[in-house]
Amino acid sequence: AVIAVALKDIPADVLSQIKVATIGDSSALKPGDQVVAIGNALGYGQSVTTGIISAVNRKITMESADGSSVVTNSFIQTDAAINPGNSGGALLNIKGEVIGINSNKIGGTAVEGMGYAIPIDTAAPIIKSLMNKEIFDTINNL
Repeated sequence: AVIAVALKDIPADVLSQIKVATIGDSSALKPGDQVVAIGNALGYGQSVTTGIISAVNRKITMESADGSSVVTNSFIQTDAAINPGNSGGALLNIKGEVIGINSNKIGGTAVEGMGYAIPIDTAAPIIKSLMNKEIFDTINNL
């Protein structure tokens, strides 16, 4: 998600604490690279976990809720804990650069849990497109 907030609506003390994230290069990742996953695990507030890249370009096939379509996407696989609430959070490399967007986790009796992130190289064009959209004041149009 991209949220637009007018700078005038952000208090000066808050604005002084905001840092712009540096975008990394997810195509340069390799298994064994260290990562940090940031999110809001279980809704408890900010959480940070660490791990390594287990695989890159991991193909995961997902079926829509109604079973009408099947989509295969390419993900970054990590052993960093990505739990409910972490989706949408940043996956960072050791330099603190955003290299992925935390997406989902597979768990169960067969595995302890594998986390997946959307590569930033895949997400960046979508983020840019969202950031360049016009903002409409829907309240005035009601």
